[in-house]
Amino acid sequence: QVQLVESGGGSVQAGGSLRLNCEASGRVKDSYCMGWFRQAPEKEREWAARIFTGNTPYYDPSVKGRFVISEENDKNTVYLQMNSLKPEDTAMYYCVIGKYCYSSSDMFTHWGQGTQVTVSS
Repeated sequence: QVQLVESGGGSVQAGGSLRLNCEASGRVKDSYCMGWFRQAPEKEREWAARIFTGNTPYYDPSVKGRFVISEENDKNTVYLQMNSLKPEDTAMYYCVIGKYCYSSSDMFTHWGQGTQVTVSS
Protein backbone atom coordinates (compact mmCIF):
# COMPACT_ATOMS: atom_id res chain seq x y z
CA GLN A 1 0.00 0.00 0.00
CA VAL A 2 0.94 3.61 -0.52
CA GLN A 3 0.22 6.40 1.92
CA LEU A 4 0.14 10.09 1.03
CA VAL A 5 0.54 12.83 3.59
CA GLU A 6 -0.23 16.39 2.59
CA SER A 7 0.81 19.58 4.30
CA GLY A 8 0.64 23.25 3.58
CA GLY A 9 -2.32 25.16 2.32
CA GLY A 10 -4.35 27.60 4.37
CA SER A 11 -5.84 31.03 3.83
CA VAL A 12 -4.32 33.95 1.98
CA GLN A 13 -5.39 37.14 0.31
CA ALA A 14 -5.52 37.44 -3.44
CA GLY A 15 -2.07 37.86 -4.92
CA GLY A 16 -0.45 35.87 -2.15
CA SER A 17 1.39 32.57 -2.21
CA LEU A 18 1.06 29.17 -0.61
CA ARG A 19 2.90 25.90 -0.94
CA LEU A 20 1.51 22.40 -0.79
CA ASN A 21 3.64 19.39 0.03
CA CYS A 22 2.83 15.74 -0.53
CA GLU A 23 4.98 12.86 0.65
CA ALA A 24 4.40 9.29 -0.43
CA SER A 25 5.46 6.32 1.65
CA GLY A 26 5.04 2.58 1.52
CA ARG A 27 5.27 0.60 -1.70
CA VAL A 28 6.26 3.47 -3.98
CA LYS A 29 7.61 2.48 -7.38
CA ASP A 30 10.61 4.08 -9.02
CA SER A 31 8.50 6.07 -11.44
CA TYR A 32 5.01 7.37 -10.95
CA CYS A 33 2.64 10.23 -11.54
CA MET A 34 1.96 12.59 -8.66
CA GLY A 35 0.01 15.77 -8.47
CA TRP A 36 -3.05 17.55 -7.17
CA PHE A 37 -6.67 17.49 -8.09
CA ARG A 38 -8.76 20.31 -6.73
CA GLN A 39 -12.46 20.65 -6.14
CA ALA A 40 -14.32 23.82 -5.38
CA PRO A 41 -17.84 23.79 -3.91
CA GLU A 42 -20.43 22.80 -6.50
CA LYS A 43 -17.76 22.28 -9.15
CA GLU A 44 -16.27 19.20 -10.71
CA ARG A 45 -12.91 17.89 -9.61
CA GLU A 46 -10.11 18.97 -11.93
CA TRP A 47 -6.40 18.57 -12.30
CA ALA A 48 -4.42 21.53 -10.97
CA ALA A 49 -0.97 20.17 -11.77
CA ARG A 50 0.77 16.85 -12.14
CA ILE A 51 4.19 15.44 -12.97
CA PHE A 52 5.42 12.04 -14.07
CA THR A 53 8.86 11.22 -12.70
CA GLY A 54 11.44 13.20 -14.60
CA ASN A 55 9.01 14.51 -17.21
CA THR A 56 7.55 17.86 -18.12
CA PRO A 57 4.80 18.91 -15.72
CA TYR A 58 1.21 19.47 -16.75
CA TYR A 59 -0.74 22.48 -15.54
CA ASP A 60 -4.37 23.33 -15.93
CA PRO A 61 -4.55 26.42 -18.16
CA SER A 62 -6.08 28.38 -15.31
CA VAL A 63 -2.95 27.97 -13.16
CA LYS A 64 -0.21 27.90 -15.79
CA GLY A 65 2.34 30.61 -15.16
CA ARG A 66 1.30 30.92 -11.52
CA PHE A 67 1.75 27.42 -10.08
CA VAL A 68 4.96 25.39 -10.14
CA ILE A 69 5.09 21.69 -9.34
CA SER A 70 8.40 20.09 -8.45
CA GLU A 71 9.59 16.74 -7.21
CA GLU A 72 12.22 15.21 -4.96
CA ASN A 73 12.30 11.63 -6.09
CA ASP A 74 14.66 10.45 -3.35
CA LYS A 75 12.04 11.64 -0.85
CA ASN A 76 8.99 10.57 -2.91
CA THR A 77 7.73 14.09 -2.40
CA VAL A 78 6.16 16.67 -4.66
CA TYR A 79 5.60 20.32 -4.00
CA LEU A 80 3.13 22.77 -5.47
CA GLN A 81 4.18 26.38 -5.22
CA MET A 82 1.13 28.54 -5.81
CA ASN A 83 1.76 32.18 -6.60
CA SER A 84 -0.48 35.09 -7.56
CA LEU A 85 -3.39 33.27 -6.03
CA LYS A 86 -6.90 34.22 -7.05
CA PRO A 87 -10.24 33.72 -5.28
CA GLU A 88 -11.13 31.17 -7.95
CA ASP A 89 -8.23 29.01 -6.74
CA THR A 90 -10.21 28.41 -3.55
CA ALA A 91 -10.79 24.66 -3.32
CA MET A 92 -9.90 21.49 -1.52
CA TYR A 93 -6.67 20.18 -2.97
CA TYR A 94 -6.05 16.43 -3.04
CA CYS A 95 -2.69 14.82 -3.70
CA VAL A 96 -2.72 11.62 -5.75
CA ILE A 97 -0.17 9.08 -6.93
CA GLY A 98 -0.57 6.55 -9.70
CA LYS A 99 1.15 4.39 -12.25
CA TYR A 100 0.18 6.80 -15.02
CA CYS A 101 -1.09 10.35 -15.30
CA TYR A 102 -4.71 9.40 -15.87
CA SER A 103 -6.99 12.21 -16.91
CA SER A 104 -9.78 10.98 -14.69
CA SER A 105 -9.56 11.14 -10.92
CA ASP A 106 -11.55 7.89 -10.80
CA MET A 107 -8.45 6.01 -11.93
CA PHE A 108 -6.44 6.94 -8.84
CA THR A 109 -6.70 4.72 -5.80
CA HIS A 110 -4.19 6.48 -3.57
CA TRP A 111 -5.23 9.86 -2.21
CA GLY A 112 -3.99 12.28 0.38
CA GLN A 113 -6.27 13.56 3.10
CA GLY A 114 -6.89 16.81 1.28
CA THR A 115 -5.94 20.33 2.25
CA GLN A 116 -8.05 23.45 2.02
CA VAL A 117 -6.83 26.49 0.12
CA THR A 118 -8.85 29.65 0.62
CA VAL A 119 -8.09 32.86 -1.25
CA SER A 120 -9.95 35.98 -0.22
CA SER A 121 -10.43 39.02 -2.41
